[in-house]
Amino acid sequence: MKVTFLGTGTSTGVPELLCNCEVCRSRDPRDRRSRCSVWIEVGEKHLLIDCGPDFYYQALAHIHTLMDAVLITHEHYDHVGGLDDLRPFCFRKDLPIYAEANVCEAIRTRLPYVFREENRYPGVPNFYLVAIGEEPFRAAEIPVQPIRVMHGRLPILGYRIGDFAYITDMKSLPEPEYEKLQGLDVLVVNALRRDSRHPSHQGLDMALEEIERLRPRRAYLTHLSHRMGLHAEVEKLLPPHVHLAYDGLEITTDYKR
Repeated sequence: MKVTFLGTGTSTGVPELLCNCEVCRSRDPRDRRSRCSVWIEVGEKHLLIDCGPDFYYQALAHIHTLMDAVLITHEHYDHVGGLDDLRPFCFRKDLPIYAEANVCEAIRTRLPYVFREENRYPGVPNFYLVAIGEEPFRAAEIPVQPIRVMHGRLPILGYRIGDFAYITDMKSLPEPEYEKLQGLDVLVVNALRRDSRHPSHQGLDMALEEIERLRPRRAYLTHLSHRMGLHAEVEKLLPPHVHLAYDGLEITTDYKR
């Protein structure tokens, strides 16, 4: 299985508009962080997790084939703002988008022209919504285990595929979910900034505590703000098996059903 980090930034992106800090002025390409998303290749199948407002440019750089399914973690704009840009991926067949029922309803509300039955404009994306819960399901015949995550007070989803797990926008993880995350080769988890005083996102210290408890073989930090600091400097502070992800990073892991 191959995973490409399309975006690794928080909702404002990095550089952040009107900011003149050293991270936002950095010339290191690893410090330029578009909104969070990953592209997953399992054999001949291709999955997208989240589709934010930077998807168009992410796809130009990294996606050169059709996708088979989209998984959505939650309805916040930085995770769904690029759904209309899926049009080219829907020309040959309708594209399924998997999300919780409340997220499906939020997408219908924001993109009503996509789901209109009468006088439907012929250029809109041809995707359809598949409501999921916390039970395992299959996307493009690939088994997926949803992971319940708390984004502050908002319940959202992470996903486990084989021995790879992707969790973003987490502040806390309900106790029953830890069992679903045992034996991971790769864990991707959010770390907004150095400290964890944010009400709905964990920071670096909390992320490292979760990684220590779950003990994946490798871990990558995503959903990073400019307050995390320079990539080159923060990387030196991390344990050997933990890394800051960056836009365009590619990793591989053995796929086990």
